[in-house]
Amino acid sequence: MKYQCLMIDDDVTIAETTAEYFNIFDIKTAYVTSYEEAETFLHEHQVSLLLLDINLGERSGFELCKKIRRKFDMPILFISARTSDDDVLTALNIGGDDYIKKPYTLNILLAKVKVILKRYENSITKQLPENGTASQQTPSLQKQQREIPITDNIFLDTAVHKLCKNGELLPLKAMEYKMLLYLLENRGRVISKDEFLKNVWVDEFIGEGTLAVHIRHLREKIEADSNAPELIKTVWGVGYIMKE
Repeated sequence: MKYQCLMIDDDVTIAETTAEYFNIFDIKTAYVTSYEEAETFLHEHQVSLLLLDINLGERSGFELCKKIRRKFDMPILFISARTSDDDVLTALNIGGDDYIKKPYTLNILLAKVKVILKRYENSITKQLPENGTASQQTPSLQKQQREIPITDNIFLDTAVHKLCKNGELLPLKAMEYKMLLYLLENRGRVISKDEFLKNVWVDEFIGEGTLAVHIRHLREKIEADSNAPELIKTVWGVGYIMKE
C-alpha cells in the first residue's frame, strides 16, 4: 500500500494527532512509534515522505535515518525538541532534507509537507523512463544530449539520472540531479543562492543550510578533493559557479 507520509515519533499523542490532521486534508498518512515499527512499515509499504523524531525510546532517529538512506531516497524531515546547531547539522549531513523544531503548528507543517511532496512526486514523474521518452519540461541541455561531460572521466547521464564515473554508474538523489544539471546548463556563470531556491528547489521553506549540504554532497561525488573543490566553486556571499 502507498502512503504519502509516515510519522515516526515515540510520543503517541503527537504522532496520532499529526497523522489524523494530515489525513483530514487528504495527505494519506500513517504513524509508528518505534524504530522497529518504522523498519517493518517501510518494508511492507511505499512511502513518499518521512517525518522523523530523533529520540525513539532507546534508539536514535539519526541511526534510523542512516539505515533508511541506504535503501530509500524519499525526503526525510527531522522533527525534534532538540534545538542545538550540532543536532541540526547532524540531521542534514546524514541525509535529512530539513529540520523542524518542536513545538510546531500543524497547519504550517502541513503546508511545508505539501510543498515538499509536490516537489518530490513531480521529480519522480519527470524522470525519463527506460524507453527514453522525454518530459515536456525537460531542460534544454538535457534535450540536446544524453551524456553531459563534467570531466574527462565523469559525465551526467540524463537518461537514467545518474553519474558515470570511471565507467561506473553512481545514483543521484532527485534534488542532487536537478542541481547538478542546472549547474551544467549555466557553466561559467555565478548562480546565486536565491536563484537556486527559486528555479531548482521551488520551495520557499528550504534554507541556505540545506542548499549548502546538497552542494557538499555533489562535491563528494565529482571532485577529486571535496575539501578543495575545483569544479563547483563557492563565490562567497553570492552563490556557486561550475567550472567551464
